[in-house]
Amino acid sequence: MADFQPVTLRDPSSSLTATYVPAAGMVCTSLADDDVEYLGQRRGLQAYIADGKTMGIPILYPWANRLSANEYRVDDTVVSLTAGVDGVRSDAHGAPIHGVLAANPDWQVTEQSGNRLVSRLDWGGKPHLLATFPFPHILTMTVTLADRTLTVATTVTPSGTESVPLCYGYHPYLTIPGVPREEWQLQTPTMRHLLVDERGIPTGEAQDWTARSEPLNTTELDHGFDQVREGSVFALAGGEHRLEVTFDRGYGAAQLFAPQNDNVVGIEPMAAPTDALRRGTYPVAVPGSPETATFSITVN
Repeated sequence: MADFQPVTLRDPSSSLTATYVPAAGMVCTSLADDDVEYLGQRRGLQAYIADGKTMGIPILYPWANRLSANEYRVDDTVVSLTAGVDGVRSDAHGAPIHGVLAANPDWQVTEQSGNRLVSRLDWGGKPHLLATFPFPHILTMTVTLADRTLTVATTVTPSGTESVPLCYGYHPYLTIPGVPREEWQLQTPTMRHLLVDERGIPTGEAQDWTARSEPLNTTELDHGFDQVREGSVFALAGGEHRLEVTFDRGYGAAQLFAPQNDNVVGIEPMAAPTDALRRGTYPVAVPGSPETATFSITVN
């Protein structure tokens, strides 16, 4: 039985806190300043544990967003995925979505202090994980809270002889408390907008997206992007609150998600665009050379 004991980190320079639950997939359930909560709670932690219904900041691994089919090939290796088996979940169209680590209990905390948490998952030691992504590696998440900034560093260290495709991401559900959604301001950097079909799969067409800042109003977003430059800053603001999401390194793609039926905006760092695992359009971690990607959220 997993011990869903939360770990709360405290910023030594402010009243900001961040709460993680290692045994529930290393999900971040709260980013708060005193009683002001900046993460969408949605259906809550128990729904994430029981049904994979995302909330807070979940990791999407080994692929972010969705795949266009239930099979993919890497070199001579062909992998078949089945919804409901080995952590695979599907969307309304039957497409595998958000990887297989939702609420996964296999994370092991290796370091913990007042404002820092390190946890690792040995992918190569888990047959049910290798069945969906047959590339042995160590996955390490290092979280630090300082200077009103939550920094998340993710390291993929190959533990076998094969390179590991990097197609993962995170899904921060951000919210501006006490301010109507229509008044939220969304700031985005220069990047490239990837057009999608009715299933949310990129068609191969793209449009330039210039840097902009505009009110959310009643806009609904589920847009994918690539050509996100290192150090790019996204922001969500309203009233006296401003959240900045910086793609510090290793995240060249993004998804913006803003449903009309929920007061959240997802500003999602992704190592590769949607469906990259099937298209072969991804970076890799090669044996002997770990790869680390970092994003951060600053609360102003």
